[in-house]
Order: sequence, then structure tokens, then C-alpha cells
Amino acid sequence: MLEAIASTTLLDDVFMEDETTNSLEHLISSLTGHPAALLVLSGTMGNQVAIRTHLAGPPHSVLTDHRSHILEWEAGGVAALCGALVKGVVPANKHHLTLEDIKKHAVLDDDVHSCPTRLISLENTLSGTIMPLSECQAISKWARAQSPPVLLHLDGARLWEAVAAGAGTLKEYCAAFDSVSLCFSKGLGAPIGSMIIGTPAFIKRARHVRKSIGGGLRQAGVVTAPARVAVEETFLGGKLTQSHKNAKLIATMWQKMGGKLAELTETNMVWLDLQAAETTKEEFIALALKHGIKTMGGRLVVHYQIGEEGINRLEGLMREVLHMETGSEEGKVKGVEKHVVERMKVNVE
Repeated sequence: MLEAIASTTLLDDVFMEDETTNSLEHLISSLTGHPAALLVLSGTMGNQVAIRTHLAGPPHSVLTDHRSHILEWEAGGVAALCGALVKGVVPANKHHLTLEDIKKHAVLDDDVHSCPTRLISLENTLSGTIMPLSECQAISKWARAQSPPVLLHLDGARLWEAVAAGAGTLKEYCAAFDSVSLCFSKGLGAPIGSMIIGTPAFIKRARHVRKSIGGGLRQAGVVTAPARVAVEETFLGGKLTQSHKNAKLIATMWQKMGGKLAELTETNMVWLDLQAAETTKEEFIALALKHGIKTMGGRLVVHYQIGEEGINRLEGLMREVLHMETGSEEGKVKGVEKHVVERMKVNVE
């Protein structure tokens, strides 16, 4: 990536002059099956620009999962930028939103007291768990059949992970939505940047919105050159599947020691149930530092880069958290392949 930055073009993306940026937008457009794409600086900016582009003016509401990033982790951006009510829905199945959840909570009438649902914003992956393609397609079919149609946005910051897990292709997922935000950092490892996709008319307006919130870049190649490396080498190169194998290995290690998981390990996230382990978040962070691991709590985001030292440190931490005697045979994981351990590195976001 550093080599790509050193040799990149340095032209103006505000005027759409930069060849490197234009090329990456074309690549993402081709991969997703949407006709146009736009570079943004972060996943948050991608979601906020997309939602602001879709929504015309109040009164309007956005329906989303109660755990979603746009509701919990984007500093109230939808309210500030769009003047929209965001309604968080708790999935009945405790895993992902279904069409029945959407039908139950969507506001489609013209009652003067209500705030009509103009946009459904889904997220994939959410907490590392996968929203099934069939459910996305069912919600999409229903939303597009309404009069007027209800728009759909996907926070697909980690959609690459769902695709790498075999849940569906990138084009299949993206076809179900009017816009999608894709992140080049996080699992793909680029230093910065995301991209939103949609129709040419949507992207034209999104470019205007991006400019209004300070997202236009004069020398965008330094962002898009490493982002292209991330897409081609990490995603298209198939490296994400190793991250998933590593995560499942770590989850299995924790469970075989007697630990419980707070969420299913379906991609590259391992959620340790610290409450069940009778450990507070603060205690876990302090214990992790003793073992040379910097963490923000029980969410472990695992990547494909590897090292035996990392897994050994993590195993020591787990033993201490679960009050197991270090070095004892009790609770040791059976069948951990040495070649996997030697190539493992645990990264915590």
C-alpha cells in the first residue's frame, strides 16, 4: 500500500480529474453491479452522505436495527444532517431484522400524527453476524412494491466479510439496495476511505452533499491507491477467509476453556461474554495489557495476519480471566493445528 501511495496520481477529485480515484470507482461499480460510485473518507461519511442524499425533507423517518452503526456509533449524524427520526427495531429472532419486523414497525399511512418511513437502513455484517441474502431480497421486494417505494440503504462496511463467508455474492447483495456504503479500512486494512454506490443521479447528488460536509479531496490518489490494493489483494485475493478461520479457532478455544460467547462467531468477530466470566470490561482491559494485548473490551476483531506469540498471549489471557491455572492440562484446547497457530495474529479494534 505504501508503494501504491508513493507512485499514485495527485489530481483533483472535486473536479473528477484523478485517474486513480476514477479507476477505483469504476472497479467498485463493476464489482457491485451498480452503475456509479463515489469515494468518501469513512464509513460514517458514506452512511451519512447516502442517507442525506435519499431523504428530501422532514417529516420522515429511518427504520433500522436497534444496534445499528448509524443509530449508536455515528454521533447522531442522521438527526443533525437530515432532521430525520431514526427508529431502532429489536429483531424478534435476536439475530437480524426480518420482513415481518419491518412490516410491523414501518409507517406507511398519511396520518398527520405519524412520521412516515422513507428509508430502511440495514447493516451487514452487524456485530460480525450475517444478514441472510434471502431476507435482504424479501425486504427489498416488499419495500419497492410500496407506493411510494420505501428506499433501502445498506451499511455494508463489512459486507466483504459476509461475501467471504459464502452468504452471497457482492452483486447479489448490492442489487437489493438503492445504495450501499463499503469500507476499505477495517477488515480490508486500507488506512482510510469508503465508497458509496447507487444510480448516476444518486451519485451526482451525493457528490454535492459530500462537498457540503467537507468531503472533497484535492489529491485523492493517496487515499484510493491503497484502497485499491485492499480490494484486490485482501478481498479478491481471498485473504478474508483466513480471518474467519482464525476467529472460529479463538472462539473454540474460549468455549473449550468454559467461556461463553455473547454473539455467534460467523465471520471475523469473537464476542467474549465477560459477564458470564464474572469479569468487568475494565478488569478485562487491565488483564489484557498484562499479556501485551490492547483491547477495548470483549469484542475481538480477528485478521488474517498471523503469529504464534499472539495466540499464546490470548490463551494466557483467557486462562486468567476464566481463573484457570496457567500451564495446567485442564481445559487445554485439543486439535489446534500448529500450522494455523504459527500463522495467527490477533488484532483488536
